[in-house]
Amino acid sequence: MVRQILFLIISFLLLSLDLSSQCAMCKAVVEANLEAGGTKGAGLNDGILFLMAMPYIAVFLFCISYYFQNKKAKALN
Repeated sequence: MVRQILFLIISFLLLSLDLSSQCAMCKAVVEANLEAGGTKGAGLNDGILFLMAMPYIAVFLFCISYYFQNKKAKALN
């Protein structure tokens, strides 16, 4: 069960690395800014990907801590 969950989490993380999604308004503003020579919109996509990764990291850490707590509890029995 733990292997399946870890496999799913790793799969989702690897599949989401190439995603560069933005809403249409954000994309239009960033493209206009970059065409005008601005640099403020250059990090917008990285920020979106960073915010998207946080829930996956939190779930991963929770699963790891749960696994080690159960392993420790079984060792005591």
